[in-house]
Amino acid sequence: MTNSGSILATQIAAQLKANKSLNPSGPWLETCLSTQRPATPSTALYQTALFRILASDITASLEPIHSACLPQDVHDVSIRDRRLLGPIVVQILDVEDLSKSRWEQIEAIEALERGEGTKGREIVRVVVTEEGDGPSTGSIKSNGPHKLLLQDTKGVKVYGIELSDIGDISLSMNIGCKLALKSVTMARGVVLMEPTTTTVLGGKIEALHKDWKQNRKAQLKAAIEAQENAAS
Repeated sequence: MTNSGSILATQIAAQLKANKSLNPSGPWLETCLSTQRPATPSTALYQTALFRILASDITASLEPIHSACLPQDVHDVSIRDRRLLGPIVVQILDVEDLSKSRWEQIEAIEALERGEGTKGREIVRVVVTEEGDGPSTGSIKSNGPHKLLLQDTKGVKVYGIELSDIGDISLSMNIGCKLALKSVTMARGVVLMEPTTTTVLGGKIEALHKDWKQNRKAQLKAAIEAQENAAS
């Protein structure tokens, strides 16, 4: 990349950090920008970089800066509570509605597989989109609170619990969606998320999302079986 190109990459990286708390890897960002036409306006380059980061695996696209990652002892349940200043960007690998039992979630998935959804107390037919990415009307009702499996830029995974409603978090959200955690509380190895500490940045990792949708019912059944085996 030319000197002017490197300066532009530095400027866009600074914008991404200031606006979205994203710290792109230098080589990743330079590769991203090198595919664009030379005369492309910097605002368009910024939007392209942002879109591609949100659609990427952050373990490859973002720099694993120590202050922007989960602590090494993140799974230490002996630590009663602590505050993580961040901002820490994570991506969602799984989401579960704690207001519903796993069997209720399975039944809701099977209803959609039959082409049925709910509108109030009424069962209605729903239409699957041409892309096969789910119904265009009707969805699994998601009241929350939600339990999320989160992953940071180093690949460290941890569970997060929604303490109060965060509007964009639901069973209908995309897997691979990015969140920015700032001044968030962690207790006994779990991230406690609230609207004031959790910003939904958006995004979707297509392959992960497709796999999650296809295997969700099997995963729920496996979790039920494991719980029953542990109790016996």
